[in-house]
This record gives sequence, structure tokens and C-alpha cells, in this order.
Amino acid sequence: MKTIALGKSGVTAPQIGLGCMRMTKLETASAERLIRTALENGVNFFDHADIYGGGECETAFAKAYPMNGDRREGVILQTKCGIREGCFDFSKEHILESVDGSLSRLRTDYVDFLLLHRPDALMEPEEVAEAFRILKESGKVRHFGVSNQTPGQMALLEKYCGEPIAVNQLQFSVAHCPMIDAGLNANMYLPESVDRDGGVLDYCRLHEITIQAWSPFQYGMFQGVYLGNREKFAALNDAIDRLAAQYGVTPEAIAVAWISRHPAKIQTIAGTMNPERLAGICRSSDITLTRAEWYELYLASGKRLP
Repeated sequence: MKTIALGKSGVTAPQIGLGCMRMTKLETASAERLIRTALENGVNFFDHADIYGGGECETAFAKAYPMNGDRREGVILQTKCGIREGCFDFSKEHILESVDGSLSRLRTDYVDFLLLHRPDALMEPEEVAEAFRILKESGKVRHFGVSNQTPGQMALLEKYCGEPIAVNQLQFSVAHCPMIDAGLNANMYLPESVDRDGGVLDYCRLHEITIQAWSPFQYGMFQGVYLGNREKFAALNDAIDRLAAQYGVTPEAIAVAWISRHPAKIQTIAGTMNPERLAGICRSSDITLTRAEWYELYLASGKRLP
């Protein structure tokens, strides 16, 4: 498994992480098998959030893979906070309470990364900075990041926190890549040229913030998957299937290889709960698509070049 540096944290992580949002759907034995499959394939990065399964996904993970000593040091745990029913909440009280809850459910003394989950319009950066300081000094959180945030929102946080943002988790796939579309269509009067995120891709590269791609097999805002969807993505599936046969891997591996080919060194968060599918996805680490293949898939998804 290829590895990447996560921002300026000094942490080296696998190119693929396992998203644990659906772990409550598994029996404990099945969850343990999934985690072991991940580790056997070099995936020791596990992504959580306090809202996944109402917190029970963290509980299910800890039950399937109880951690102590060397076992804890052998994995990288990430969790997120800030989403509450009917609102977003980056208050100091909520951040601290959320982390304590995650630590209790995960049965660990610390998480490696804490991400703020979706922007809070009422964020007071001084409060977030105080929460981060307390968590860092107490040893409960080692590094910090965000999810779904713009360059301006990240810059505001860093101004007050004095703690570099390590990662920004963003929806990204060959069928959902507005951050690519806007860059390719700069200075054009086209729908694709609309900058919807403030140039977040280039900002993250300039400031050494690792992008984590969530929903790598989805298109739109939870509209569905594009793999196998020949009604909407026939050309894309034809191209992916041909390359999968050429490289001797699964279509999922090609889809992730497309993400990994970008020089931003993006980490893909795969949310599958199927061990065999996860093992297939991990084969993407063995593949480097050519420039022509990368653009072929981009165009096959329905995009165009100016």
C-alpha cells in the first residue's frame, strides 16, 4: 500500500482509509474480519464521526477491535464532530463533549485526528482555538482538520488556532469533481467554470493540507453510485471496465486509481463494509493511470474540455 503524508502533521498514512459510517450494519465477527482485511492490505487508517450510527459505529469498531498498547499505536484513528440535530455546533463545550464521547466509545485515550464536520455559520474561531488547545494539551487529540470547508473558512481557523489544519475531507470522485471542473474551465463562460469552493484544491496544495475524498463512488449529493449505473454513466462504466480488465483489477480499484493519480496526493476514504470489495479497492495502490487514461475517464463521465 502506498503511503502519503497527512498535511504537516508528520503522520504517514495509507493512500486509502476505511470509512466506518456503516459499521453498525455488521455483526461483531464480520466487523472484525473487515478490520483485519484492512490491516492485512496496509490500511491502518480508520475514519469515524460522532454522528455515525448515533455514535454506535465507534462502539462497534472498538468491540470488534479492542485496542491497547501496541495495537493502539498500530492504527490511526480519526473522528469528526460538529453536526447536531437541526444545527451545526462548533462551540467549545460541544467540541470537548463530543471528543470525550468518541474516546469513551472507541475505548482509547486519544484520537490521532479530529475534524470539524461541515462548516458552522455561527463559528467563533476563538472558541474553537480554545477547544483545540485544551484537547492538544490534554493529549486527547494529536492533530486537527476540517471537512467540507472553503479556503476562507480554513484560513480563519488557522489565524486563531495557531495549529495547522492537516486535512480537509471533501466529496470527490470522477463523477463528482467540481474542484477539477472549475480549474480546467477557467476564464470560460460555461457552467463548469463556476468556482463553487473558492479554489479549495489549489489552496490545499499550496498550504500542504491533505484532501480526503469521501463518497469516491457517488455522483451528486447522495444521488447514487456511478459504478454499474449504465443508465446515467454508460460510457464511464465501459471505460472503467476496459481499464479494469487491462490492469487485472476491479472497477472500484480503477475509480480510486483515478483519484490517486492526481498530484495533490489525495487520500481516499472507502466506506465499503465488504472485505472482498475492500481488498479489491486496495489494489488501486498498484496502479498509476496514464495521463491519457485519466482524461479518458474524466471525459467519459460526461465532462468536456474547453
